Amino acid sequence: MELKKLSEHIWYMPYESERDRPNLGYVRGKNWSLAIDAGHSAAHTKEFYALLEKENLPLPCLTLLTHWHWDHTFGMHAVNGLTLANEKTNRHLAEWKNKIEKNGPAEFFAIHESIRKEYSENKEVIVKLADIVYSGQLTFDLGDCIVKVIQSEAPHTDDSTLVYIENDKLLFTGDATGDDFFTGIKDAALSRKLAETIKTINPTICMEGHWVPVETDDTLNDLLSGV
Repeated sequence: MELKKLSEHIWYMPYESERDRPNLGYVRGKNWSLAIDAGHSAAHTKEFYALLEKENLPLPCLTLLTHWHWDHTFGMHAVNGLTLANEKTNRHLAEWKNKIEKNGPAEFFAIHESIRKEYSENKEVIVKLADIVYSGQLTFDLGDCIVKVIQSEAPHTDDSTLVYIENDKLLFTGDATGDDFFTGIKDAALSRKLAETIKTINPTICMEGHWVPVETDDTLNDLLSGV
């Protein structure tokens, strides 16, 4: 696995289907850096950091979460610096933290084979809440690099966050454009709302959680197909 550079400010660790690991994003400005999503487990996060160190990139000061799903968040306890999530994401994490700490990880492991592969050899499942919780939108200046964090309605979950790197005109969507994971349904009204939000942001490139970076029209066409 290699770290890929997308633009002046952006790198990413590519997704992996077998363990359902999503793309992990990294954005560096002149003053500080951040990551987009925390990883499926501590092992995933540590592999990401090893790639950053290999490229002599500083570890992120802040990790932004695109939504609560385990493959994007359960590595939070291993991240460097602080974590940030919208209030809905944090509520979902609190629910699963409570379930796992009270009853063990059996319900979590039962969700999908990819989870059992990620946590093979009795790896511990640790769920952490975000250090910083927000609602709505935030803007960060990393040093000549503006990052906008936008909570958005979307068909995949009720807590989706979009991350727009303004200088590079690239939008990290997480899994927002996909079907609802548990039902397999892509709600038409939510898909159209998300499409309008993406059009308003007007990125050149979109980076989905489990796909290669593509032109925005490709993402919009996929989002609206069949709705």
